[in-house]
Amino acid sequence: MQAIIATLGYVLSPSSDQVLMIRRDTRPDDIHYGKYNGLGGKLSPDEDVVTGMRREIKEEAGISADRVDLAGTISWPGFGRNGENWFGFLFRIPEWSGTPLSSNEEGSLHWVPVSDVLSGKVPMWESDRHFLPLVFAASPTVFHGVMPFANGRATSWSYT
Repeated sequence: MQAIIATLGYVLSPSSDQVLMIRRDTRPDDIHYGKYNGLGGKLSPDEDVVTGMRREIKEEAGISADRVDLAGTISWPGFGRNGENWFGFLFRIPEWSGTPLSSNEEGSLHWVPVSDVLSGKVPMWESDRHFLPLVFAASPTVFHGVMPFANGRATSWSYT
């Protein structure tokens, strides 16, 4: 399977009870429009995943990711706008420096209570609710999942 390689990072507040999320609200044609998401994007050909994650955090939030912890990986077959396959490396960013931006070209940035994210109070991809409890677990272990998509919706979820 060929896939677009991407990173997805969750910047935590110093107390770890809030997460910095982007609300994709600048382009109505964006498949993420109106949804909250972690920060990240496509890996450049010359990058390893940690370097790519750090670059995305700097570009999207204006901060430096000082510590980057792998939360897990997810294969998203069929996720793209035209059915492209995506493969994502998910990270927790518990230590960072700088002052976060309030917005970027893709949307506005917000500190959101992790409890609101986990309880469904935040508009996001319905499918994110399956893996976010693993990302924000009190005693996290690295997971590896697969979440096939068809017609813009997840059709299943499994992980080890």
